[in-house]
Amino acid sequence: MNKIHARLADLSHDEVRRYSRHVIMPEVGMEGQRRLKASSVLLIGTGGLGSPLALYLAAAGIGRIGLVDYDVVDFTNLQRQVIHGVSTVGLSKLDSAATRMLDLNPDIVVVKYNEPLTSENALRIFSQDWDIVIDGTDNFPTRYLVNDACVKLGIPNVYGSIFRFEGQLSVFYGEKGPCYRCMFPEPPPPGLVPSCAEGGVLGILPGTIGTMQATEAIKLLLGIGDPMIGRMMLYDALELSFHTIKIRKDPTCPVCSVPKEDIVLIDYEQFCGMPAHDHSEYSTVEDADDISIKSVSVHDMRAALENGDDVVVIDVRDPHEWDISAIDGALRIPKPDIQLAKNGIQAGRKLWEETVLLEIPKDKTLYVHCRSGKRSADSIAYLSEIGYDLDKMYNVEGGILAWADEIDPEMPKY
Repeated sequence: MNKIHARLADLSHDEVRRYSRHVIMPEVGMEGQRRLKASSVLLIGTGGLGSPLALYLAAAGIGRIGLVDYDVVDFTNLQRQVIHGVSTVGLSKLDSAATRMLDLNPDIVVVKYNEPLTSENALRIFSQDWDIVIDGTDNFPTRYLVNDACVKLGIPNVYGSIFRFEGQLSVFYGEKGPCYRCMFPEPPPPGLVPSCAEGGVLGILPGTIGTMQATEAIKLLLGIGDPMIGRMMLYDALELSFHTIKIRKDPTCPVCSVPKEDIVLIDYEQFCGMPAHDHSEYSTVEDADDISIKSVSVHDMRAALENGDDVVVIDVRDPHEWDISAIDGALRIPKPDIQLAKNGIQAGRKLWEETVLLEIPKDKTLYVHCRSGKRSADSIAYLSEIGYDLDKMYNVEGGILAWADEIDPEMPKY
């Protein structure tokens, strides 16, 4: 962080007054606040984690804050993405966040990158003289990308993740400790860890983890305290418990154990077996487990139901989702039940009468849907592995979200 010293500038009288609760602390003081003003922090994502991060970094007086995002504000974001509001629904998240940050502190500079972070642009963006990168993303391909780019450029990576009631926090810094790949050398199998859109998240949780990420960033910039390098904090909101585990640097790590010039940014979507970015309104899947899956629109499904065609509609969402909204007449079988039944049959336990598969006919056309299209495609793949005719199964594009938008506007969306 020595390069920060070269940028130090005096504080104005208004800035001294604004940051008075900082400068009276001996651990910060005038010198520390000048360091914060001279600092540059790049924030990846302006969603759940990015909202408290952006607000508190701006309020703390970080002089230059970069934002990387390409999404727009959706009404469902407001339950947790507190930097946005009803007035900005439908607008760019970057513009929404920047407006709020500058309203909170007009003395800072906000740099906006309205583009998805990819292997092609990561080094260009990360090389713009940032002291710290903070990962506020929600998918594995981008997490691996952020890690590898930070290690290659020697930048600390303040990491956070959230899911349902649990959160994680660490600082990955290849020059002084382990990196993300030392902790997670391989991504989880595709579909094993559902996204927040599929599994949900307690709205307050990103506020808890995001403010902790901001705290770690401030500590690093000021050179105070004991940063979470080589440690990971595990938080359980239901128990209100914090546990810290040690992370050891892997001497054989393919990233932080090799010369920086040998680090190559790969195709992280292929590496993780899942997409990192999706501009489409619905997350549909045309191919799962290397098989070609046919699709059908919600209009085609409605026509089939109204015409009395010999089709069976299967809803593979979780039971608590059925309480929110459901299509009349659909056979309700959660994806995990189909997967368990498939695994049992493949293991030689052919207990058809004792499995949910008894409810799924093999002689009829199946229209399979979930919330948006991913779990239904996976379910079709599972069924095809145990003898169901792939030509008789169709993935409903857009799932129940598309049904609510295009067929039944009175149906609740989530």
